[in-house]
Amino acid sequence: MTQSHVMNTYGRLPVSFVRGEGVRLFDEAGKSYLDAISGIGVNALGHAHPAVTEAICQQAGALLHTSNLYNVQRQTQLADALCDASGMSNVFFSNSGAEANEAAIKLARMHGHNRGIEIPHIIVMESAFHGRTLATMTASGNRKIQAGFEPLVQGFTRAPYGDLAALESIAKNNDSVAAVLLEPLQGEGGINMLPEGFLAALRELCDAHNWLLMLDEVQTGNGRTGKYFAFQHSGVMPDVVTTAKGLGNGLPIGACLAHGAAAELFKPGNHGSTFGGNPLACAAALSVVNTVAQDSFLADVTQKGELLRQGLRERLADCEQFVEVRGLGLMVGIQLKSPCGPLVGKALEQGLLINVTSERVVRLLPPLIINQQEIDQLLDLLCPLIKQWCPDAS
Repeated sequence: MTQSHVMNTYGRLPVSFVRGEGVRLFDEAGKSYLDAISGIGVNALGHAHPAVTEAICQQAGALLHTSNLYNVQRQTQLADALCDASGMSNVFFSNSGAEANEAAIKLARMHGHNRGIEIPHIIVMESAFHGRTLATMTASGNRKIQAGFEPLVQGFTRAPYGDLAALESIAKNNDSVAAVLLEPLQGEGGINMLPEGFLAALRELCDAHNWLLMLDEVQTGNGRTGKYFAFQHSGVMPDVVTTAKGLGNGLPIGACLAHGAAAELFKPGNHGSTFGGNPLACAAALSVVNTVAQDSFLADVTQKGELLRQGLRERLADCEQFVEVRGLGLMVGIQLKSPCGPLVGKALEQGLLINVTSERVVRLLPPLIINQQEIDQLLDLLCPLIKQWCPDAS
């Protein structure tokens, strides 16, 4: 397997997949792997899902691209479906989560300038991840991805994740704030969860200071947590929501949704994208939304997530390195006491695809279509691996 002409930007695992079906991937030798990371949360409906496949084939045979110089029927239909699922007002379509977050950042800056703020600031969180463009990389709370790319973009103020007192202190001492941007459940940061009632209190703080409340749901959206968007667990309505990953089930698409006054900020010429919201990507995404945005489907995600977390707690209870399991729906993190990166390679050898983030957290993002038998298989493979590895951890 050679990559001599591919730029060396990834530490790739020694495997290449040629086919997928449901929750399984198959390599060149025909070996089957249980996919518990689903392309880092992208393949929400698994591999070769019939509805997505049909939508892509039909659209590819009709029309791939016209540009946003014209009305795009599939784009309009997808925007309607997303707003119906979320309660938001309108949508800008992009090609990725980072681009969706760039749109949110531009909305925040326009909001700040409209308020007469010369250099609008956005409050962002420690351990956050919002993308790898210059602005979204700066907004991320990960020094490793920033190193070597200075100067970073101005206009960001950082606060501890879930610390309302810190945000209240910033409000008293910084009159240049235009918005707050955070993940309702941090993914790359280690499946970190907000305190109970935090989003409701933050909504009040934003209202009091005329800040936009902007939520990065690139990973938590599209049914991942058991609601279409994670903010729907709280009953709080944000001003801006971004999403991507599971939205296209593998086709690149991102979306920046806005509500209320934020939905009126952009005017023609303020923002754009050549490929964003093209017919093919929107057709695939529409099939995803129509499948996921059903109460019965989301209830199943909630139930399956509870089964997975409970099974992990029971089977790892006697593991000395085990700290806790946390998450919502089928977004699950297993916190261990020591760095556990080698578990990814060991799991691969056993036909299981997992991910480690924040050094000590095994992250599981299985396809939302996983069934109870497949959850049991996941537990049967993963838990012994963690137990076997733990005694050697340092």
